[in-house]
Amino acid sequence: MSLKAFHIFFMVLSALLCVGFGVWSIGDFSGSGASAGSIATGVGSFSGAVVLMWYGVWFLRKLKNVSFL
Repeated sequence: MSLKAFHIFFMVLSALLCVGFGVWSIGDFSGSGASAGSIATGVGSFSGAVVLMWYGVWFLRKLKNVSFL
């Protein structure tokens, strides 16, 4: 596996984990009435996922001439 392929795999996995954590955090707030920190954590996590997706697209555009092998 090339460094480019590993990087893309890691970015996708990280973004999915951010979304999953954001969903869990918002669900924790709505289900148990936890503190406002849960909302802030969820919003921050979703923001992190958006930034990671933007970075992944930027990375693919920058290295479009480099093969995955």
